[in-house]
Amino acid sequence: MPLLELRHLSKTFTRHGAAPFRAVNDVSLTVERGECVALVGESGSGKSTLARLALRLIDADEGEVLLDGAYLHTLSGKALRGARMKMQPVFQDASTTFNPRRTVRAILRQAAVGDASEGHIRALLERVELRPATTFLPRYPSELSGGQRQRLSIARALAIEPAIIIADEPLSGADVSIRAQILDLLADLQTQSGVSYLLITHDILLARAFSHRIAVMHQGSIVEHGETQTVLRAPTHAYTRRLLDAVQSVDGPIRTAGVA
Repeated sequence: MPLLELRHLSKTFTRHGAAPFRAVNDVSLTVERGECVALVGESGSGKSTLARLALRLIDADEGEVLLDGAYLHTLSGKALRGARMKMQPVFQDASTTFNPRRTVRAILRQAAVGDASEGHIRALLERVELRPATTFLPRYPSELSGGQRQRLSIARALAIEPAIIIADEPLSGADVSIRAQILDLLADLQTQSGVSYLLITHDILLARAFSHRIAVMHQGSIVEHGETQTVLRAPTHAYTRRLLDAVQSVDGPIRTAGVA
């Protein structure tokens, strides 16, 4: 049984004075335990909408979301909150997801359901390499750098030991050194705890470096899906080839030796 299973999800948005827009069109995808699946596509391809459907921040018009065998669309109230504890988000701009009036200590205590002890909070900061933890606990998000805020966002997601993290463009806007640090951190956490990732990104190089499988999304549909090395070495869809050609024109030929 997959840890996360998306079955035939579709979502249409209706905007005043405009024709209905089908953001997600009959998408199916799975994430296994201990696996990273990268969902790759340009802005507007439907990736973030699919992430919100998976988290059930919005409801699908059609289709089902199963998390560890439970049908999320059938749950509500306490049962839904309990299921969601297995799945946590990390968003692109961490600064917009924190209450600016709460300290790092308060943010993590609020997230740490079951164990909000000082020792647990410090351990979370140590896990994401915000050291020494005692210097970060009394700070506010505005007093952290962009990379530190993203680490805090990851610590908050880890506070309840989720089975899967859905990361929506978690490295967008970060400089090269910060990107490498966060990527190494995510990989180390997966090795240590076996957490799974659904990585939403427009960056096919990031997907190459980190994912086991790639799903390429275009105009609301998944147009190509397979093991990372296979997709990058022999893409079958014209859109995937266009994404790869754009990268190769800037960075040289794609190499796949480092794929997870």
